[in-house]
Amino acid sequence: MGSTLARRVHPMLAGLGEKHGPRMVCIILLMVILSVLDAFLTLELIHRGATEVNPVMAYYLSHGPLVFFLVKYFLTAASILLVLIHKNVQLFGTRFQVKMILPILLIPLALTVKWEIFLFTTLK
Repeated sequence: MGSTLARRVHPMLAGLGEKHGPRMVCIILLMVILSVLDAFLTLELIHRGATEVNPVMAYYLSHGPLVFFLVKYFLTAASILLVLIHKNVQLFGTRFQVKMILPILLIPLALTVKWEIFLFTTLK
């Protein structure tokens, strides 16, 4: 019902009322958890003398840890929401759909967290 109402309001909103399978929910939760963990590990590494190499996030970090964390969380949540809204759109006219991006994005995010954990062990 929500999907029908959203479709009538605006076709782009049609996916908002749809249910997502357990696999997609797990992927989304894992992305949010990894993103939050990345933010906390980054802040702790900065405290131990590391520097933020991402110039965009370094800018927000210069405004304080809370601003850094909120921007990181918002960017993650907004990205996930955009993918979910457009999840059934075909990528570049191929058979691949936008929703296939989320599992692929888990890889660099997980590798980033793994790298930060490694840095933890070397910066003690």
